[in-house]
Amino acid sequence: MIDHQKLPPQHVVVRKNRWTGTLKKLNKSKFLYTMFALPFVYFLIFHYAPMVGNLMAFQEYSIMKGFFASPWAGTKYFQQFLTDPYFWKVVRNTLMINVYSLIFYFPAPIIFAILMNELRVQLFKRVIQTVTYVPHFLSTVVVAGMLVNFLSTTGLINQITHMFGMEAKTFMSLPEWFRTIFISSEIWQGMGWNSIIYLAALASIDSQLYEAATIDGANRWHKIRHITLPGISTVATILFLLTIGHMLSVGFEKIILLYSGPTYETADVIQSFVYRRGLIDADFSFAAAVGIFQSVLSLVLIVSANSISKRVNGTRLF
Repeated sequence: MIDHQKLPPQHVVVRKNRWTGTLKKLNKSKFLYTMFALPFVYFLIFHYAPMVGNLMAFQEYSIMKGFFASPWAGTKYFQQFLTDPYFWKVVRNTLMINVYSLIFYFPAPIIFAILMNELRVQLFKRVIQTVTYVPHFLSTVVVAGMLVNFLSTTGLINQITHMFGMEAKTFMSLPEWFRTIFISSEIWQGMGWNSIIYLAALASIDSQLYEAATIDGANRWHKIRHITLPGISTVATILFLLTIGHMLSVGFEKIILLYSGPTYETADVIQSFVYRRGLIDADFSFAAAVGIFQSVLSLVLIVSANSISKRVNGTRLF
């Protein structure tokens, strides 16, 4: 007879079976987990570990005293930012640039990808794609230098306008031109590269749908409207939601390289403001507080946009 007193409890057997199954799965996919290890370590060290620095936002942080010896300040620096005279200006400028980006920059890769998809001459298509991909690999410093040279009073743009009898303008010193220059350069630099994901989505659309539409007498516009656009709508929605999450952040490097005293009125954004207060003035606690403020609002925006998208068309990030 079996001695039931010597048998392990049932919950112990189940737990051992689970561990055995888990170890077998890990061993079976060990190469995949090994490949995952490096990105995991990267994010752990360079993205999650620095989050400890957010403690500075609640401290009178001193480099000499460090994290553990610096006195606590509560929400002092959050209140400073919210009551700062520059607060509304930098928030407004940041939102304005991002709203213009949503209106003009976000649709540009979609339109470009659709136009590329309609081309039938493969050689011409490859040449156009190569030409539009190249700007993405240019350094921001190089792009900013090109803009400064082209838009100077003796630059290419003013030489062209002079041919039509127009007076030369100092574009880089005019606040009303800054957003136009910034958004235009973003479109030129990122349109081709960002169209790759849409071209991949277009390639996944069943070609039989286009053939059936042709038989039914549909023209190109009808195919784009009823087949192409619905085919990439999910990808476009996901990228739109990700863009919403960055509504309070702007390309910091290009802003710093392009803005100047005369353009502060429209060019000064949250990142440039934090750069001056946090690094130049060495007010690290204030900079950390602004960073948390941005992160919390960005989280609220992306969660809200995700909820709305889920209700409207069923597409969501999480």
